[in-house]
Amino acid sequence: MKIPRDVSGQHLASALCRRWGYRVVHQRGSHIVLETEEPFHQRIVIPAHRSLRVGTLNAILRSIASHKGVEREKVLESL
Repeated sequence: MKIPRDVSGQHLASALCRRWGYRVVHQRGSHIVLETEEPFHQRIVIPAHRSLRVGTLNAILRSIASHKGVEREKVLESL
């Protein structure tokens, strides 16, 4: 699946909270900090930009997929 070019940081953060069990810890400036305890602790930082760069989005998706033990495409489909 091709990575979308117009995903905002805010949209990504809300999708991760709804579908993957993350919660917003805080926001400092233009960065949103999310964390989860499932299956173990992970903390990720998402830039709150209008559209995320493709490489940044891909790195976040790979990190989440690795942590949750699923394919990157499954995380991408949930956006």
